[in-house]
Amino acid sequence: MTTALIITDMQYDFLPGGALAVTGGDEIIDEINRLSKEYDLVVATQDWHPRNHGSFASQHEGAQLYELGELAGMPQVMWPDHCVQGTLGAELTKDLDQERVEAIFRKGMDPKIDSYSAFFDNGHLKATGLEGFLKGRGVTEVHITGLAADFCVWYTAKDAIGLGFEAAILEKAVKAIDPDNFEKIKQEFLSLGGKLL
Repeated sequence: MTTALIITDMQYDFLPGGALAVTGGDEIIDEINRLSKEYDLVVATQDWHPRNHGSFASQHEGAQLYELGELAGMPQVMWPDHCVQGTLGAELTKDLDQERVEAIFRKGMDPKIDSYSAFFDNGHLKATGLEGFLKGRGVTEVHITGLAADFCVWYTAKDAIGLGFEAAILEKAVKAIDPDNFEKIKQEFLSLGGKLL
């Protein structure tokens, strides 16, 4: 049995000073670096949006930041422009030790649909290839760290369970945009068979 560590979206735009900063997002970097030495397989994800991505409020006339709109027939939070391909904000932070990171899976490249999960876009229309990569390496369990706990970490964890992996969220190595919302998510995650470590 192999357990893989998934490091989610540790990019400048999600860190303090970034376009979509998660409060305290930088505080988990040391813990992620420490954890990465304990796993045989470590992968990372990278939000990688084109400039015209439909999740950006700037692409919808009159849209307000963080309001709930619609994209690809699904509810969509209207985000500030973030993690635009080729910009500093999209880069993984240099403080993240990438020595053990074997592969980086990019997501959110289709302007017509958002992609929170490391495995699929939000409509499950396209896979990132992460499932096949992990199963090809004999992985049966994934432990998930990174940003943001109540969006990309959560969707990744939920999809992992749906794909037949054992899944755990490492609480000391995640930060949420909305900590109150994350408390509710944790209960749902546990009810699905997930673990909090």
